[in-house]
Amino acid sequence: MELIPAIDLKDGKCVRLRQGRMDDVTTYSDHPVEMARRWVEAGARRLHMVDLDGAVSGQPKNAAAVHEVCKAFPDLPVQIGGGIRDEDTVQTYLDAGVRYVIIGTKAVTAPHFVNDLCIEFPGHIIVGLDAKNGKVAVDGWSKLSHHDVIDMAQHFEKDGVEAIIFTDISRDGMMNGVNIESTIALAQAITIPVIASGGITNMDDIRTLCAVADEGIQGAITGRAIYEGTLDFSAGQKLADELTRTET
Repeated sequence: MELIPAIDLKDGKCVRLRQGRMDDVTTYSDHPVEMARRWVEAGARRLHMVDLDGAVSGQPKNAAAVHEVCKAFPDLPVQIGGGIRDEDTVQTYLDAGVRYVIIGTKAVTAPHFVNDLCIEFPGHIIVGLDAKNGKVAVDGWSKLSHHDVIDMAQHFEKDGVEAIIFTDISRDGMMNGVNIESTIALAQAITIPVIASGGITNMDDIRTLCAVADEGIQGAITGRAIYEGTLDFSAGQKLADELTRTET
């Protein structure tokens, strides 16, 4: 079980939002590379980055910061989402050293786009499904679609995506626990890995996730908890390693 620290970018700074609201922002650092260094030194094996401005505008707005992080840590797998709506953007990110690109809104509004990307860039495409009450949200969580999250995940699995990042947007940034039932249900419905996101608060959440890791939950993205200190990242990864090693 990998713990994956999140660096959310807004105006070139590292921030966190509550429930995706762009007007409810906490800024943690003006220097994304130094923030990435903090998590690498704490034992991170992968980094999750989100271009929040890009998610809203539909085109990359913080790509320079992403490129700088990839340049500083060339061996660190970086995954980036937010505003990725065409093949040129994907190619530019991969050329800069990004390992995985995350398709969100356009995966829902134009599903054939994911299929095309999986053919063009095999092994590098992840779909992010952000849901509330089982329905997928789009456009930076500002709109709720009629699409069922499990149906969509099964569709993208057939397309050949590497993993599904599942976020319960009612819990993201609120630090009130993971929606473990929904995460398990999704993982059981597909065979590709699920990466959990949203609501991770403390070591108890790590224990809860590790207990069901064999359902197909590969990792967990954590943000506000590690920035505000309710979860020590290094200790959390150590615990996850111990628990999943014991269970396997």
